Amino acid sequence: MQESTQVHCLTMDPRTLAQDALSMKTEEQVITIDSPGAESSTPNRPLIDVPRIIAQINTASINGLCSVSCVSDEDIWTCDNEIQIIRLYNLQGELVKSVRNKSGNTVYDIAVTRSGDLVYTDYKDRTVNIVKNTQIQTVIRLEGWKPQGVCSTSSGDLLVVMESDDKQTKVVCYSGSTEKQSIQYDDKGQPLYSSGGIKYISENRNLDICVSDCSARAVVVVNQAGKLRFTYTGPPSTTKGSFEPRGITTDSQGRILSADWYNHRIHIVDQDGQFLRYINNCHLKYPYGLCVDTRDNLFVSENITGKVKKIQYYT
Repeated sequence: MQESTQVHCLTMDPRTLAQDALSMKTEEQVITIDSPGAESSTPNRPLIDVPRIIAQINTASINGLCSVSCVSDEDIWTCDNEIQIIRLYNLQGELVKSVRNKSGNTVYDIAVTRSGDLVYTDYKDRTVNIVKNTQIQTVIRLEGWKPQGVCSTSSGDLLVVMESDDKQTKVVCYSGSTEKQSIQYDDKGQPLYSSGGIKYISENRNLDICVSDCSARAVVVVNQAGKLRFTYTGPPSTTKGSFEPRGITTDSQGRILSADWYNHRIHIVDQDGQFLRYINNCHLKYPYGLCVDTRDNLFVSENITGKVKKIQYYT
């Protein structure tokens, strides 16, 4: 049974756009990469020499901005770990709509389905919820587990990373409210993911499942069948244990982007885990949530400042 309730919309004064386009010199060169096995539906695109901010949104969040999810190229949802409200902004920084979590709890993560509906996880309430028009429906209610990161797949399913009351971690694929697949162990019976800690999730265009595992200081990637492909802990030059991943997303080229919260930068790797470059020149401060629009522009939410920066990183 799906539970539903009315959405309570809040109104706030529009915020103005703060334009913060930067240009700076760097030794990075344009990189073109051919990933074995990648789909060929989109042309191979070179990374831009100097990533640049092309828009900035000052949200109403103060010291707690977390996830960001693109509804379109013009609108983004954001959530905050300090309050129970999810906000929709346009690129002009205007508040379009707000949704209040019906349980009164803060929201762990958000995603947007292929049909444009908002999905969010409620860790304390052990639920995954979907917002359709003016209704909030609980589509998944867990027992013994608490949902963390969520993403919508290319086939319309939901991937949810969750932890048990005794801090085990697994990824579950749902079609509606029906569990289709559970991913928890490698071929040797060892846990794929760390015990406890912050985790977010994204599906890549080759159908790999990418989990940002903060406690493991790693991005763990399995294929569609749940078999481990690789674990990324930073480029070879990275000091062991210094990588602190938070939000994660993938783009049309199959590249994986992860927010390195403590080091104030974004890692970009190809679909096989090869490091390509950082985005570390856009004055990022504690980057947390990530999403990309249809043009592969990157949206980064800053946990402490409450800003969302739209960054161009392809030519």
